[in-house]
Amino acid sequence: MAMIEGHAGEQAVAAIAAYGTDVMFTLNGGHIWPLYDAARNQEMRVVDTRHEQSATFAAEAYAKLTRRPGFAALTAGPGITNGVSAVTSAYFNGSPLVVMGGRAPQGRWGAGSLQELDHVPIMQSITKLAATVTDPEQSGKMVPEAVRTALEPRRGPTFLDFPLDVFGPSAGEVPEVDENAGRGVSPDDESVARLASLLANAERPAFLVGSDVYWDGAWNELAEAAANFGVPCFFNGMGRGMLPADHDLAFLRTRGLLKQRADVVVVLGTPLDFRLGFGKFGSATVAHVVGSESQRAEHIEVTTVVGDLKTVLGVLANASGDRVDHAGWIAELREAESSARKGEVELMEADADPIKPSRIYGELRRRLERDAVVICDGGDFASYAGKFIEVFEPGCWLDTGPYGCLGNGLGYAIAARVVRPSSQVVVMLGDGAAGFSLMDVDSLVRHKLPVVMIVGNNGMWGLEKHPMQAIYGWDVACDLQPGCRYDEVVRALGGGGETVSSPNEIGPALDRAFASGVPYLVNVLTDPSDVYPRSSNLA
Repeated sequence: MAMIEGHAGEQAVAAIAAYGTDVMFTLNGGHIWPLYDAARNQEMRVVDTRHEQSATFAAEAYAKLTRRPGFAALTAGPGITNGVSAVTSAYFNGSPLVVMGGRAPQGRWGAGSLQELDHVPIMQSITKLAATVTDPEQSGKMVPEAVRTALEPRRGPTFLDFPLDVFGPSAGEVPEVDENAGRGVSPDDESVARLASLLANAERPAFLVGSDVYWDGAWNELAEAAANFGVPCFFNGMGRGMLPADHDLAFLRTRGLLKQRADVVVVLGTPLDFRLGFGKFGSATVAHVVGSESQRAEHIEVTTVVGDLKTVLGVLANASGDRVDHAGWIAELREAESSARKGEVELMEADADPIKPSRIYGELRRRLERDAVVICDGGDFASYAGKFIEVFEPGCWLDTGPYGCLGNGLGYAIAARVVRPSSQVVVMLGDGAAGFSLMDVDSLVRHKLPVVMIVGNNGMWGLEKHPMQAIYGWDVACDLQPGCRYDEVVRALGGGGETVSSPNEIGPALDRAFASGVPYLVNVLTDPSDVYPRSSNLA
């Protein structure tokens, strides 16, 4: 234990900083000034935004990029409710986010103080822990509990609020860092042995790699396990980049073959939700490897292994014994992958006018470095990123996740540039998504955080308009302003940008964006008749 003097804010900041968190994301509010005082005294960086949603998304992205707890400080009442959607996204994404909120004074509760709201009942359904700190001496103990809970599989957000009258002078103990925080349970040896046997005897196995493999830091073990058994790998969420896109066992374009040809699919560290056909892969036997009992799928019967993914994959990496040769299966997938890749060339070089979204990705892919961080915020336009962007390193792919909440783009970009100052940071925005957070370009400018933003501007909510037309023959509330000059918004806020209306203008515009050294938006007017070829059952 360490005794921290001062006030409850000092204890709180010291407690989360002990776990390696060195940035607070926030929007100023008087209820949380003591947290700022502590951050200043303890030399924690404070990055403020124009909306609490962006601050909270930034804190989640910090967690995603560092695998350490993200920290958002939100003022009482509307400050906290403005962050609710981002907290919910972190809950669905399994991101270890710690939110500390202000709260009206407890000693005058019920008298109608400014922004008097009991936040805890609101937050309980979207966090792993939600509580009020009522004793200043307990702050240094409650914050570490919130951090450990956020880090423990299944990871997710936690919430503590601090009444103003808790921030008076006090001292409190802060426990030592729990070195095992974030580690899953030890897997059952027999269940891992059965999984190894299933892989060894399969003729056409596959790994489908999800975000928890990243959170467990298991990319080396994954590579070794895949090589040991000769298992091709497909990726979901932050699983992208666990093997470089050009690895012999990494596949991007042929996931559809799993339902048609695979006989065993091992899903590693991701829910069996709509993104994975709810866990059904044709006639294949499905095994599900999860970090905690709470992550067992309840809607389908599958073979389940519960335990730390790094440990499970490490055992598989060292497994010995006879096994079926998978060279033919890998060759089949590689041939299909190569064919699909060749088929992309025409799409990514499309010279059509209006511009096809695929052409944007063709130009971008030529310019992306291996450690580029690509952020997706949108519907159809962002979905093209999942189809065409190749990821080569862990932690370089940030999408909205299964909750599908738009508005993450600018918050994620703020954190990405803070955490990865030397990497390219690119935000792919649908024009609808741009409306949620574009004002936070001001935050990028103020904090000197250059990023490249690309808007696919088709003047509509494409994910809704095209399906409504197909189902009803009409649409409503689907249209946006055609040709809206989002680039002028960015320029007005101190960044740079331009509008592109011809395919051959895209590449030079991207070059100018990357070279600009400022937040720069390339506003690409795309074909409104283009329909993303969606096949997933979203419900």
